[in-house]
Amino acid sequence: MSSVAHAEGHDHKPEGFLDRWLFTTNHKDIGTLYLVFSLTMFIIGGAMAMVIRAELFMPGMQLVDPAFFNQMTTMHALIMVFGAVMPAFVGLANWMIPMMVGAPDMALPRMNNWSFWILPFAFTMLLSTLFMDGGAPAAGWTLYPPLVLQGGNSFAFAIFAVHLLGISSIMGAINIIATILNMRAPGMNLLNMPLFVWTWLITAFLLIAVMPVLAGGVTMLLTDKFFGTSFFNAAGGGDPVMYQHIFWFFGHPEVYIMILPAFGVVSEILPTFSRKPLFGYTSMVYASASIAFLSFIVWSHHMFTVGMPLGGELFFMYATMVIAVPTGVKIFNWVATMWKGAMTFETPMLFAVGFVIMFTIGGFSGLMLAIAPADFQYHDTYFVVAHFHYVLVTGAVYAIMAGVYYWLPKWTGHMYDERLGKIHFWWSTIAVNVLFFPQHFLGLAGMPRRIPDYSVQFAEFNMISSIGGFAFGLAQIFFVYIVWKTVKGGKPAEARAWEGAKGLEWTVPSPAPHHTFETPPEIKPDMIAHPSNAH
Repeated sequence: MSSVAHAEGHDHKPEGFLDRWLFTTNHKDIGTLYLVFSLTMFIIGGAMAMVIRAELFMPGMQLVDPAFFNQMTTMHALIMVFGAVMPAFVGLANWMIPMMVGAPDMALPRMNNWSFWILPFAFTMLLSTLFMDGGAPAAGWTLYPPLVLQGGNSFAFAIFAVHLLGISSIMGAINIIATILNMRAPGMNLLNMPLFVWTWLITAFLLIAVMPVLAGGVTMLLTDKFFGTSFFNAAGGGDPVMYQHIFWFFGHPEVYIMILPAFGVVSEILPTFSRKPLFGYTSMVYASASIAFLSFIVWSHHMFTVGMPLGGELFFMYATMVIAVPTGVKIFNWVATMWKGAMTFETPMLFAVGFVIMFTIGGFSGLMLAIAPADFQYHDTYFVVAHFHYVLVTGAVYAIMAGVYYWLPKWTGHMYDERLGKIHFWWSTIAVNVLFFPQHFLGLAGMPRRIPDYSVQFAEFNMISSIGGFAFGLAQIFFVYIVWKTVKGGKPAEARAWEGAKGLEWTVPSPAPHHTFETPPEIKPDMIAHPSNAH
């Protein structure tokens, strides 16, 4: 093992806080920065969600005025998507991909540093809009015109922040592709890479393809507001629906950008705690690629109610249903992996199993939304809110939590407190279902989304939902405590922290040394999670 990893003695960590964290080009330190940043944004975005749920606790206007409520819904979404979920997955990628493929670092370390440090400035700018004349953007996270063009002075700041986030994402994606394609250890071919690496490779291509589309769309908004163009202004011959097409051509692949790495994390964890190889590795790779491809041809299912021609509605309805096939293949393979395995239920496994079950609920409500005539009823109701929160919270966020618990011993050299981890899982899982499940029924009963006040008939379920929301928020403060406690100390972790774990990252000591592989490791079949594919 010592031949594979650096000896602890010459670990060459930079001296001094600034040198280590501000100028670092080390993939592990940058991964840590991303994860800490993501956690900070998760708390800020969560606080905004608490404002939303507090206002909706009872009918009538309670705490905030409607304009501020709309700012909260928009900012909550932008911060959670671009500030919490995406940077968390980039952080996991930075930490784990070089270790998983046997690379000494990321391919472009200085660009890696830059792509991170853009983020705090972008989000400072986005958050500063809350204090400007007219307040933050308040047009939903989609920033639809003409509503968004009525925003105050903050508009240009919000657009520029979105541009910076896109630049950061594209640089991170290029780095990941270069690392995976050029820096794998000898003997690791594409079809025996860990699935987390595969899903990130596919995600990175999605990012490069769609972030410029978002940039183009929001730049057109900018010129409409400040330079007298009429891209989306009907009075000048433009079309506001064109913006929806541009946005969702970005927005739908974006959904898969947030869930594909989650698929990868879960595909690492389930085999470890089932103590058997992943069922159908090759089909999982092809399913991931199929989902990515199909994500480009389904965008208008977000727009069934805007007045599309019937042929368009039929095409987008069937294309959306087709995506259920590769997703179903994945869920089948995860269940088959667990089938007759020697399963144990440590915290990462609990989150991974929770992911499979609750993500599937989100998938089923997605199929309901895919049916165009039914979507006329569901569209812009709380049913949609329930659907995408099942996919993004019990999907993406649960996978991030699972990954943190799974790799935390490798990062810190300490085992987290298993009892506290299990409390966090059950507390979160009960709360998140109390929070989002009633919203399906609110939506079916006709409660629109993004409203600060509602008819008294929706009162009981909103109160239940808000109580679940506060409980879920509190559980995440508990999560921060668990992570902090683990970083500070705990039972020392072995190199192979989990009994069934396979993969190169488990051949280096825990905590992982500052520099991992000085010479490329030799790949042996027992190091690969999927030896059946080692040709």
